[in-house]
Amino acid sequence: MSSTQAPEVPTRGYAPQGKDNGIVKSKGTVTLPRPEGSEPIAHMSRKPPWLKVRAPGGPNYLRLKQLMRSQGLHTVCEEAHCPNIGECWESGTATFMILGDVCTRACKYCAVAHGMPTELDRDEPRRVADSAAVMGLEHAVITSVNRDELKDGGAAIYAETIRQIHERIPGCTVEVLVPDFKGNEAALQAVVDARPEILAHNIDTVERLSRYVRPGGRYWRSISVLGAVKRMNPGQLTKSAIILGMGETEEEIYQSMRDLREASVDILTLGQYLRPSEHHVPLDRWVTPEEFARWKEIGERELGFGHVESGPLVRSSYHAREQARTIDPDGPGRITEILEADLDGAVVIDAREAALRASLAGAPPARPTLVQLGSL
Repeated sequence: MSSTQAPEVPTRGYAPQGKDNGIVKSKGTVTLPRPEGSEPIAHMSRKPPWLKVRAPGGPNYLRLKQLMRSQGLHTVCEEAHCPNIGECWESGTATFMILGDVCTRACKYCAVAHGMPTELDRDEPRRVADSAAVMGLEHAVITSVNRDELKDGGAAIYAETIRQIHERIPGCTVEVLVPDFKGNEAALQAVVDARPEILAHNIDTVERLSRYVRPGGRYWRSISVLGAVKRMNPGQLTKSAIILGMGETEEEIYQSMRDLREASVDILTLGQYLRPSEHHVPLDRWVTPEEFARWKEIGERELGFGHVESGPLVRSSYHAREQARTIDPDGPGRITEILEADLDGAVVIDAREAALRASLAGAPPARPTLVQLGSL
């Protein structure tokens, strides 16, 4: 293996195009281990035909954009350059992004600006609920930036947003895509107690790549946060996502899917990595629709996920309303305690956690037999 750094990575701060996010910081350099002779796909290369989407601009899209600006709200649809923004906004659905639009972490694949947030908007839950009511939502999706400078990571704002939506719109289901709260169990409990219909937290990539592209995050912390949710509320639907195309192997994808099932995760989404800018991790490959279809079949028929949404344009909240109403949650899995917590600024692994991690590692899993992956 050799290391490849994107040659054009700049040092200036990054912010999504067309937005003023205030003072932001650089995402830093991006260095990933790559097989000898393997080269990343150049930024701005022509996309394959299955990734072509119509540019947004319909009447409902423009209405929702004006609504978000008038309420001083943010959406991850805009901040993360979601390719489905035209489709979703025209159908009247959007994913609210609370706690501001500047993230304290600098994930190397994420289009959200990185820096130090300057304020905490405690009126935001009311405005999100009001906007969801104006939109006539039947299913509201809430996510956020990381706010590691806050003691609870913003959990109280999440909980209040869930409660306000439920009170304002009876019958509206709520899905939250939360940070890891650095492993703070009390913060996680506050969100679980607010009773969202779906609680999601994304691992985003496989274990080997996680430390390169998710600074501040931890692979097993993310998986175990989802497992702990099942201990706190065995009837809670849980969800996670993996982005494909950053250099992972098929064996690593399969292993990560197995790891998520150890935490009894119910719903998995798999989508194509689309490099937001030259600041971000290089694109390794275009994943075909046929490969995505095979992972869906493996996840549902072999590994036991309640639902796998898998496709090039799939993102975390894609078709989320249907998932909240049709899937029955599994009970707790093998992993129910939070691992790799970072409450004091340093990750500490005790003997109990070390033993659990060793038992989960075990021998490498057999290659999946449901479908042939050798030709991928």
